[in-house]
Amino acid sequence: MTDKLDYRKLVAEAVGTSALIFMSAGSILVTGGANLVAIAFAYGLAVALLVSALGHVSGGLFNPALTIGLWVTRRLSTMDTVGYIVAQLVGAALAALLLVLLFPEVEREAQNLGTPALNAGVTFAQGVGIEIVLTVFLMLAVFGTALDPRGPRIGGLGIGLVLTMGTLAAGPLTGAAMNPARAFGPALLSGTWDDHLVYWIGPVIGAVLAALLYHYVFQRDALEETSHPAL
Repeated sequence: MTDKLDYRKLVAEAVGTSALIFMSAGSILVTGGANLVAIAFAYGLAVALLVSALGHVSGGLFNPALTIGLWVTRRLSTMDTVGYIVAQLVGAALAALLLVLLFPEVEREAQNLGTPALNAGVTFAQGVGIEIVLTVFLMLAVFGTALDPRGPRIGGLGIGLVLTMGTLAAGPLTGAAMNPARAFGPALLSGTWDDHLVYWIGPVIGAVLAALLYHYVFQRDALEETSHPAL
């Protein structure tokens, strides 16, 4: 780890985060939030392509919760972690600004600029729990397909499919953000802060739990086997 921030990584994280939020929130605006399949695939495909395109530059996290998960397992320095999160939030705000500038006002206002929101029947605690579960799967996909050298090299496909799966399963309940930046950008420009902490607490807890599980259980076992090969 280095004490110097690499601006190229920060730019990649900002661009990637901005693109995935523009596509995911934009799909909500153009469908009126009514086409769950379209929204799920817009989110999943955007992440799959962006991770594949920019993952070799910055790791392709585009998500403060995943960034914290890597920091907890000492895969990112504290300086890199702070830099990544700031870049991701800036990218999220830029995406929301583009939506304001480019999409018709009636669609923007009807959907609160695509800001994730809890279903009327979902409590704050339930929303946090749903986001925890979804983000656990997301973080496991990151470790299993992008970080663990034993895993399949499938680019961002596995990660994108988890986002598609999560949106199909729980999109109508919480918006299935799995990413604080996904909620932050649209909320900042629309002023929609209702239950906003759900989208920080849930994803961060889920990412940390999954990162610790993979690092200290799944990957440690493999490292021990490599260090002590059978005779």
